[in-house]
Amino acid sequence: MARRKRVYDKEVTKDSRYDSEIVAHLINRVMASGKKSLAERIVYSAIEKLNEKGEAVDPLELFTRAIDNAKPRVEVKARRVGGATYQVPLEVSPGRQESLAMRWIIGFARSRKGTPMHVALANELRDASQGQGNAVRKRDDVHKQAQANRAFAHFRF
Repeated sequence: MARRKRVYDKEVTKDSRYDSEIVAHLINRVMASGKKSLAERIVYSAIEKLNEKGEAVDPLELFTRAIDNAKPRVEVKARRVGGATYQVPLEVSPGRQESLAMRWIIGFARSRKGTPMHVALANELRDASQGQGNAVRKRDDVHKQAQANRAFAHFRF
């Protein structure tokens, strides 16, 4: 019997400029202290800055490619079995994949000190869209950890 309440999915609102749910998610993740208009300015200017290098690609396409490249497919979770703790590899649900990718991209953008947030976010998104950068490296580390612990996959339940 479940000990917690059932989790209900909220209705996802789309952002005003791109009419995209994933951009609205990013805005909400960047937002701090309820300052949504500031978060919107940061995200929109970062997405516009993605296309500054003269590429003819749609900046929203680069953004979605960056999120897709940073999404982890598997992760490890700690399971206690018989007094020992095992790192058990598990597949990641699509919602959690997106959430982790955004969390890593925003976290690494915030850790780039000395640059404005919209520039740091644009650089991190550009790196991730090209298949490199800190968020993609983090995803690869998570995959390596899951690969190393695949012997404990039979403990998943």
